[in-house]
Amino acid sequence: MTADFPTVLVLPGWQGSGAEHWQSRWERLDPRMVRVEQADWDEPRCADWVAALDRAVRAQPGPVLLAAHSLGCVTVAHWADQAAKAEQADQAPATVLGALLVAPADIDNARIPALATFSPIPLLPLPFPSILVASSDDPYCTPERARLFAGGWGSRLVETGPRGHLNADSGLGDWPEGRALLTELQPITR
Repeated sequence: MTADFPTVLVLPGWQGSGAEHWQSRWERLDPRMVRVEQADWDEPRCADWVAALDRAVRAQPGPVLLAAHSLGCVTVAHWADQAAKAEQADQAPATVLGALLVAPADIDNARIPALATFSPIPLLPLPFPSILVASSDDPYCTPERARLFAGGWGSRLVETGPRGHLNADSGLGDWPEGRALLTELQPITR
């Protein structure tokens, strides 16, 4: 990344991202990667997670990129939907340059009681560019649902083939391919 690369807000999914998850590895590699901390990683409430994201975006001195995984992707969709409904002049999405949405969790079909407050998942276009990365054998989201999310959110879809949930168990390491996709979302500055 270049010196003028914006802050990247990292949004882990349910139960957070462990030490070997690509998100945690990115945070260790680059101080511009800032985790959006949630009050409760194990019993999440959609309203709380959305509020934490909103506070994190508004706290940054300049524009940001979002790097979301799993339930973090769903949080981004809810946050953008709520901001659009608010119709205020100071909308936080204007400060978001783009979002990398990796392995969105299909909460609508998961039937996990702890995640029920995140359903239904908004399928409205995001007010910023986005890239959705999906695996063909993700146990938490079928390829068909990933395509539905990408279409609804207006995201460019990148299909990785069979890579699981694109987490630490997928063996991605520092996941340079993901970093390259994130870099594509940064506007060209001169």
